[in-house]
Amino acid sequence: MEVDRADGRNPNQLRPLACSCSILHRAHGSASWSQGDTKVLAAVYGPKAGTKKNENPEKASIEVIWKPRTGQIGKPEKEYEIILKRTLQSICILTINPNTTTSVIIQVVHDDGALLPCAINAACAALVDAGIPMKHLAVAICCCSAESGYCILDPTKLEEQKMKAFAYLVFPNSILSVLPEGSSLVQGEPMEHGIITSVTHGAMSGNLSTLRVSVSHL
Repeated sequence: MEVDRADGRNPNQLRPLACSCSILHRAHGSASWSQGDTKVLAAVYGPKAGTKKNENPEKASIEVIWKPRTGQIGKPEKEYEIILKRTLQSICILTINPNTTTSVIIQVVHDDGALLPCAINAACAALVDAGIPMKHLAVAICCCSAESGYCILDPTKLEEQKMKAFAYLVFPNSILSVLPEGSSLVQGEPMEHGIITSVTHGAMSGNLSTLRVSVSHL
């Protein structure tokens, strides 16, 4: 199906990506990540001694602080913090530095769609820059579904507003993430079908096969 996008991209084509690391001198690790006009800065501080309240002291703790471009943090940003924290906890090796806390600060520079995936990518790059032990890297994307049934990857803000549903998907840097018939174990650890994190809004039924084809072109 032919899909006309304002910027001329194909349905499964990402916007230009750009990443720079070690951009903040006082942070232990930092990264700038942009997808088109969406841009996020991530800074990592730690590991610092001690864990937050209600955290397991036998493991390392990950703290995520989301800073919007303007104004106060609201409910959507709080949800982003929770999703990002759980995602980072799943890819970091938490047993190497027990009873410590690593803080990840997310600063939104500009939001033109797919903001959370952009923030996840920035956080992952910043963790690598900080030398935090990780099981593997991760890559996040956004996929949208329209009323007519077609799917597009990496939407702009305007495209997001026109879609009936969208999904944020986070994959490990493994070819198994796009091979349904692949092994469910990588180095002895379950891969959950190659998806680390999945967040959906709206009804995605009837588009799963299209979504799988789109993701396989990344």
